[in-house]
This record gives sequence, structure tokens and C-alpha cells, in this order.
Amino acid sequence: MSPEYLAIKWVHIVSSTILFGFGAGSAWYFWAAHLTRDARTIAKVARIVARTDIWFTGVSGLAQPATGFALASMNGFDLGASWLVATYALYVLAFACWVPVVWLQFRVARLAQVAAEGDGVLSEDYRKTVRLWFILGWPAFLALLAIFWLMIAKPKLW
Repeated sequence: MSPEYLAIKWVHIVSSTILFGFGAGSAWYFWAAHLTRDARTIAKVARIVARTDIWFTGVSGLAQPATGFALASMNGFDLGASWLVATYALYVLAFACWVPVVWLQFRVARLAQVAAEGDGVLSEDYRKTVRLWFILGWPAFLALLAIFWLMIAKPKLW
């Protein structure tokens, strides 16, 4: 294996670890803050989580398709193979869920900050925003799990 191939593979593996690990970890801390029902805690954690999602999850999310295409090409895989096409679709699904999730995290931070500066009571708008965040997080999480399986098994799906 060439040094270039090994470098790309290393970036691909590390960025997938960051993408999944930071995504799951950020979701865990965001949810844990929400469960405190403390507006100040929620506002602080939501801001940190949203920034983390942009800088770590977002950057690694950009590295994944770039390095993935490079590795598939270097290995001579048919870029139209069913397992790769399924991966592309799942990745688009995960990305389509992730973009609004980041926006929702910033919104939650603002709504919690307003509550913290007022009477400390989290509004119905806050609860609806967290509910939508929770709902959108699951398809992204499950899509990434499925992608890991596809990368390992490389099944012929059709």
C-alpha cells in the first residue's frame, strides 16, 4: 500500500470515529442537560454542543465522502455498487437530519437563555424544539450505524 493510500485511509477512519463519536457524545450531553430542566445549564451545554457539532462533526462529515470516494477509487470498487449507493443515500439522509439539528441546538440555547434570564421556566417552544431535535437525531444515528455495517460487509444489495 502506498503512503498516500495509508494517509487517506487513516484520515477516513479517524474522521469516521470523530463523526460518530462526537455526534453520539454531543447528543448525550445535550440530552443530559435537557433532563436537568435547568435553563442556565441547558443554555451553556447547548451552545457548546452546537459549536462542537460544527467544528468536529461537520469537518469530519466533509472528510468522509472525500476520503471515501478516494479509497473506493483506489481499491477499484465500482462506485455504482449497490452497497456504495446505499451508503451515499444513508449519508445524504444523515446530513439532511444533521443540518437542522445543529440549527435546533442553537435555537434551544437561545430559548434556554431567555428562560434563564427570566423566570427560569422553559417555554412550550423550547419543548417543541427539543422534541424535533430528538426525532431528527435518530435517523442520522441509525444511518451512520448502517453505513458502518455497509463499509464492513460490502453486501450486494441488488
